[in-house]
Amino acid sequence: MAPTLVNAAFGALLGAALLGAAFDRRSVAVVVAAAVLPDLDAVASLAVPGATNALLHAVWLPLTAGVVLYWDTRLRDASRLRERAGWRGVRVAWVALAAFLVAGVGPDLFGSEGVNLLYPLGDAYYLVNGGFLFSTEDGIVQTFVSFGAEGSGVLPLETLGTTDSYAIPTFINPDGRPGLSLGAERELHLVRTGWQLVVVAAAASLLAIRFGRAGRESRAESTGDSAEVSR
Repeated sequence: MAPTLVNAAFGALLGAALLGAAFDRRSVAVVVAAAVLPDLDAVASLAVPGATNALLHAVWLPLTAGVVLYWDTRLRDASRLRERAGWRGVRVAWVALAAFLVAGVGPDLFGSEGVNLLYPLGDAYYLVNGGFLFSTEDGIVQTFVSFGAEGSGVLPLETLGTTDSYAIPTFINPDGRPGLSLGAERELHLVRTGWQLVVVAAAASLLAIRFGRAGRESRAESTGDSAEVSR
């Protein structure tokens, strides 16, 4: 699975891009928390076989949350979320849901370990593996969408195994199987590749700039209000 720090960085980038006027430290914290939430299924794997990249990576939780959120904010006469948290709460909730899917589940589905999307109704881990390139001989070549009968379908899903045959090691559960492996070597990966380090550095830099700008604007507003009062 992708390092949790990378999920958090992706979530921070999404928050900075999508929160708009709702951007502040608290809202960013909520969005980043949503991005790292799927990784908590590694804890459940200590007791539940095959829970890693399955229990909280399956489609059911975000699908249910999305339906409830849409019904409450778009279809219901009086939105309970909007009444309690205002427009800001609604924006943060939608961005947090996007972070859960894109930043939390996405890196694993399009990464190397794969995701059990239909757990517990399904018992297979899937990985989206494709490419997009321009060749001077073949022109534009992509393998993400196939229209032929022999193609891999809309998405090139590879089946990696089932909960019985496929285990994903993590720092919490080194062998990926139920039970505590007290004597096993544990490795906590903060980043695994150079591009992941770039994502983390970009997220940290962007947040520093945005928070610094927000702080300066807040101090400017406070100074202006004080000047008005003194007059």
